[in-house]
Amino acid sequence: MQHDRKVERRTILKAAGASLAVAGLGATATACGGDSGAGDGTVTIRYAWWGAEDRAERINKTIKLFEKKYPKIKVKTDFQPYLDFWKKFNTQASGGNPPDVFQNAIGFLRKYDAKNVLLDLSEQVKAGNLSMDGFRAGLDKFGEIDGRLLGVPVGSNSMALVIDKPAYTRAGVKPEQGWTWDDYHAALEKIRDKSGRAGDSGMYGVMYLYDLYLRQNGKAFFTEDGLGFTEADLKDWWTKAKKGVEDGIYTDPKKVAQIKPKSSVAAEIAGGEFTWDNFTVRYTSEGKSEYGLAPIPTTDGKKTGQYLGSLMLSASKRTQHPKEVAQFIDFMVHEPEVAKIMGYDRGVPATQAQYDAFKPTDEVNKSIAAYEESLVEAGVLEPITPHPNGADICESAFLRIGEELGLGKRSVDEAVKQFFTESKTALGT
Repeated sequence: MQHDRKVERRTILKAAGASLAVAGLGATATACGGDSGAGDGTVTIRYAWWGAEDRAERINKTIKLFEKKYPKIKVKTDFQPYLDFWKKFNTQASGGNPPDVFQNAIGFLRKYDAKNVLLDLSEQVKAGNLSMDGFRAGLDKFGEIDGRLLGVPVGSNSMALVIDKPAYTRAGVKPEQGWTWDDYHAALEKIRDKSGRAGDSGMYGVMYLYDLYLRQNGKAFFTEDGLGFTEADLKDWWTKAKKGVEDGIYTDPKKVAQIKPKSSVAAEIAGGEFTWDNFTVRYTSEGKSEYGLAPIPTTDGKKTGQYLGSLMLSASKRTQHPKEVAQFIDFMVHEPEVAKIMGYDRGVPATQAQYDAFKPTDEVNKSIAAYEESLVEAGVLEPITPHPNGADICESAFLRIGEELGLGKRSVDEAVKQFFTESKTALGT
């Protein structure tokens, strides 16, 4: 579930797909929803997203290209840090004044669909204003809910294991597709013994990794209606996480908290950590070592449970300009020049045309592209687990309670009970 690589890692990386704050506040959008248009036939649509200044600069360049192609459509922009974005969006949606088009994520689709906020873009596909052809690896279905098109992917990512390559080499460990959790934990012990650091930054709050583990075992974090696992399942997961800290193969959460916002891997107190593949660039900018992407460990040596996640563009049901909004989305996901400007800022481009248009020259982005290609070639990708209304609250709770557990503020039993209590309230179950 793709969230922003600029967003503070403990929320975005660990809760994922909801993932803490990024810097940057952009120009404020117009106060009213959907401008009625000028006398010359020009209309204005409002576009909002979360991110930092560098994303805003890239997006503004793409908007200039769009307005050049569609001179009768003007775009007013609004961007915020991640948490501020959703606070503002909630206020706008509650007041009947959401932006015409906005950046969205899988954890929010059912929530805002239930609030009657999202426009079904299927009619615009039928009208020829938006094409859903040419998407990579099944991403054209990513934003569908009950047969309705509520979001269009702009990029893809998948969970991966980011490693300090020299630390793995010194330990004599070479991760390969299909390695098991037993292989992985044996590797962490070797890294601990050879380098004097923990093998992994810890797994208390990595919700999307836990989802993959559940999927490997025939379950999932979410079903369409609620949680897809039991209190006993979560107790087992968090008990193993605690034991890993005690054994020194996972970093002490107190040390993780002390070095934030720097990652444990870049700070050289962990040999690797699980995160979204397109976040890899942050490690190179933070650390001094060489970093790479390794496969997800498996239960049976075959099934990883992985899927491609994505940020997406959604439209407001209250927009007065559905055609123009559809044309805008179509341009942003298909126009090759947009990919050349955006790069992998929001993940690997979702359409083949944009994927082919941007060929990274730096080693980090090359490795991201190669990693996703390897997932397709290995045939491990599956459909994404449905996210029910209230999923975003469950994600936040998993992160927060997992951190409290790691810091010794709760026992495993207390943490499990608290998570299920909050989740049942959020999901209405």
